[in-house]
Amino acid sequence: MLILGITTSTMQVGCAIGGHEGVLASVHSSRGRRHAESLAPSIDFLRHQARVELSEIGCVAVDVGPGLFTGLRVGIAAGKAMAHALRIPMIGVTSLDLLAFPVRWSPRLIVTAIDARRGELFTATYRQVPGGVQRLSGPQLSSPDDLAGEVEATREDMLLVGDGARRYCEAFADLSNVEVGDQGLAHPSAASLVQLAHARALREDFVKSWELEPLYLRRPDAEINWSTRDAREAG
Repeated sequence: MLILGITTSTMQVGCAIGGHEGVLASVHSSRGRRHAESLAPSIDFLRHQARVELSEIGCVAVDVGPGLFTGLRVGIAAGKAMAHALRIPMIGVTSLDLLAFPVRWSPRLIVTAIDARRGELFTATYRQVPGGVQRLSGPQLSSPDDLAGEVEATREDMLLVGDGARRYCEAFADLSNVEVGDQGLAHPSAASLVQLAHARALREDFVKSWELEPLYLRRPDAEINWSTRDAREAG
């Protein structure tokens, strides 16, 4: 079975195609918040690189977040539309799991942190286990200072990865037990999505396109702004 993976939870748009032979091709691009403009051309370029027709895809895997509200909407809507048109199932994987997967060989505690804007982070914690990583906590919403306090209190060696860890790296600068991952580990990988989805596909751990939901953890900024305005007007 060939799997198309789509990840749009951060500023980076990624897509990949793969199956039992591994990842055949992957494409990642960063064009600000222009997810809608970037995704379709990326998928078209990807399938040409992999020499795969859309009719050969047997499953669509998507990054369900948490992450940027607009990005998630674009990626999940595109995935659902393709799955519906091709009459194939879907698999959803959290963005934080995708960040942890490439560093699964690390003996340190792994903390993934995605920039949630407004001075907040989406985070989760993982530990290496045979064959991969196990999520110990999260996904949750946290501030950089709160996360730094939690990290300091554990006294374990930690690896922080994600664009949130890099953006607020000064919050962890004085912690001797912490290493912040480089830019190559800042965004969820579409290749990792395909690999994780393939393992679940072997177990037939699918969902129907209409059953798949994004993991927001927080209301969209627009809703919060309207709520704030309504509260002021009511006062």
